[in-house]
Amino acid sequence: MAAFALVTGVASPVLASPALAAPGLAQHLSAHAYAAPHVHGRAVYLWDATTGQDLLDKQAGERMPVASLTKMMTAYIVLRDANLDDQVTIKRQDLEYAWDNDGSTADLEAGDTLPVRELLYALLLPSGADAAHALARVYGPGVPGFVDKMNAAARELGLNDTLYVNADGLPTSHGDGYSTARDQARLAEIALRNPVFKKVTSTSQHSTEDGRYDWYNTNHMLGLPGAIGVKTGSTNAAGFCLAFAADRDGHRLIGIILGEDVASRRWDTAETLLDWATDSGR
Repeated sequence: MAAFALVTGVASPVLASPALAAPGLAQHLSAHAYAAPHVHGRAVYLWDATTGQDLLDKQAGERMPVASLTKMMTAYIVLRDANLDDQVTIKRQDLEYAWDNDGSTADLEAGDTLPVRELLYALLLPSGADAAHALARVYGPGVPGFVDKMNAAARELGLNDTLYVNADGLPTSHGDGYSTARDQARLAEIALRNPVFKKVTSTSQHSTEDGRYDWYNTNHMLGLPGAIGVKTGSTNAAGFCLAFAADRDGHRLIGIILGEDVASRRWDTAETLLDWATDSGR
């Protein structure tokens, strides 16, 4: 059984200004070169998980829906409570849940039985709400029980501005869940400590061993140097969201974009932030 380490109370020291070699024009040019780039989205957060430094904070503590970034916690609970070789049988109710709520799917078929290790790809690459429902149904047991586990884990991990209402981040008639960019960055860092989660979210394409399914990652960041995932998401309420991470120069950089209006602009913003953090030596 895979296990995660639990952490709470991660400090976020204030980022120091970069040292400058000389005053005057050189100082002005250096300061301009290192200035934080302009970013779009309701909330944007970039964090150096290796040093604990906040590198960029735009409303990182504001509560808002996070769409399918929710599935990071779903994967966390499954990896904590399940064995990778456990067999899960897909039911029609899993498919109907995704269809009825306009969720993205892994195109699972009712009656198929897949091991948990495969369903994690179905959950995190095409962002399958059908896979999320099946896993929550089995490992709650029952979806309400699973959501209770998600919220209990959020409290244990110190994600005090996070509330889950389902295992997939889709809107509900009773209201949406919420989190913050800062909480989601902390969760991504914890989840990436698990080598299975890191491997899955770093995979661009995956085919099941029996050839029944072929899934492609919705994350367009994986071609960048050191990129290791993590998750995309979008709903009308949440806008376009992205959790991204990369290992650069001995530092693990983790970023969150929430409430972006333009889907494709997420990738440009994330790449710009990673390059800025790397080039400026932050």
